[in-house]
Amino acid sequence: MKVIVTRKQMEAEAIASFELAAVDGAHLPPFSAGSHVDVRLPGGITRQYSLCNSPDETHRYLIAVLRDPQSRGGSLAMHDAVSEGSELEIGEPRNLFPLAHEAKRTVLLAGGIGITPVLCMAERLAQIGAPFELHYCSRSIEKTAFVQRIRSSSFSQNAHFYFDAGPETERFRAEKVLSGYSSGDHLYVCGPGGFMDFILASAKEHGWDETSLHREYFAAAPTAKEDDGSFEVQVSSTGMVLNVPADRSIVDVLSDAGIAVPVSCEQGICGTCVTRVIEGVPDHRDMFLTDAEHARNDQFTPCCSRACTPRLVLDL
Repeated sequence: MKVIVTRKQMEAEAIASFELAAVDGAHLPPFSAGSHVDVRLPGGITRQYSLCNSPDETHRYLIAVLRDPQSRGGSLAMHDAVSEGSELEIGEPRNLFPLAHEAKRTVLLAGGIGITPVLCMAERLAQIGAPFELHYCSRSIEKTAFVQRIRSSSFSQNAHFYFDAGPETERFRAEKVLSGYSSGDHLYVCGPGGFMDFILASAKEHGWDETSLHREYFAAAPTAKEDDGSFEVQVSSTGMVLNVPADRSIVDVLSDAGIAVPVSCEQGICGTCVTRVIEGVPDHRDMFLTDAEHARNDQFTPCCSRACTPRLVLDL
């Protein structure tokens, strides 16, 4: 879809929000809390950004982007090359981080720019009167986006802020927030990888069941290993066998052979390319599937994962 940036605004230090509307003024496709859109940026790259406005709104999408000099180019393009009046192409909203509306209690945890999908969730839960709490961790108040929006919201009494640079009383304490788990509770976490790993590990230490933990990563750590070698993949429908060298991904090799696997992030964080494995053991390198799903070895992400066995037979 073609959209126009109707407003660009700094929400915090190095964080800008972008309001997107249809170029022709039409209503935009509906979305649910936790959804994101693929944005095609100047230079031809595509990045995923969570929608952080109310799902009730059909006239606009709102995204927020942290300017990260260490990024792969997406955030710099959004901050430096996109301004009010710019036209962009986006995909329709997709939700790989949906709310469990049957939850007895929902705990929302955001680290930094991870507030974007979590904020939309908080507004949705407040709207339907579901019990929840929002915990928002940041380095300092200056680096914290949407503070006023949260403090003036209908759920402000459910929201808690934590600042690493603040006094001891303002810092996040996992044992205080994550204790008291009971069956039916659900936890959602989004933010930097280290923050999320800490939250998920702490939740498990405090008795949270794996099925009640939900996460969405913005970026994956490098997965290449010095001992990466070649292996084979077999396409089950045709019997075609392809060699995957150490320096190429499975999706690239399949693409060269005319077999298209849908991809988006190409880092193993979005789940778009998840493919069923019929035979063989994958070397899981994604951050999308859970530990239990990894252990089953019946599906994997071919954009970044590899093989532990000489051959993988794929349901393609």
